[in-house]
Amino acid sequence: MTLDQLNQIPETEFVSSLAAIFEHSPWVAENVVPERPFSSLDNLHTAMVGAVKTAPLEMQLTLIRAHPDLGAKLKMSDQSVSEQAGLGLDRLSPDEFKRFSGLNTAYREKFGFPFIVAVRKHTRETILENFVIRLEHSVELEIETALKEISTIAKLRLQDLIAP
Repeated sequence: MTLDQLNQIPETEFVSSLAAIFEHSPWVAENVVPERPFSSLDNLHTAMVGAVKTAPLEMQLTLIRAHPDLGAKLKMSDQSVSEQAGLGLDRLSPDEFKRFSGLNTAYREKFGFPFIVAVRKHTRETILENFVIRLEHSVELEIETALKEISTIAKLRLQDLIAP
């Protein structure tokens, strides 16, 4: 789909087309409908990120919590499945699975939401390094970091969806 096509389709199609850009959070696309037409993918991304930034904290936390644990074997969006598979997180050895699982548990216990990272920008090793570093963050800093990572994920997903 091109940006021109996206700008011209009915609102409900616009929202459904962009519903998965922010994990299980179609409200982000709903919030930017009035801003159409978008002149570039960057403008669309900026508007969507702005909708998240101006949302109440509880909505932001709901968005963060909508993301799956890394390497987990559970139901997740097609985009998350593909992103994690691209790094082999769906094929972890038993030792790797145990390490990811332990870090996911420690992180979730500390922060109350899953560890989020734009996996396409990392290797397994850098993800594990980030886990350790970010476990030292405050809750406030980690919410900010998670939202930045979500913004990066959204940009990559928009690039995949919208033809240049």
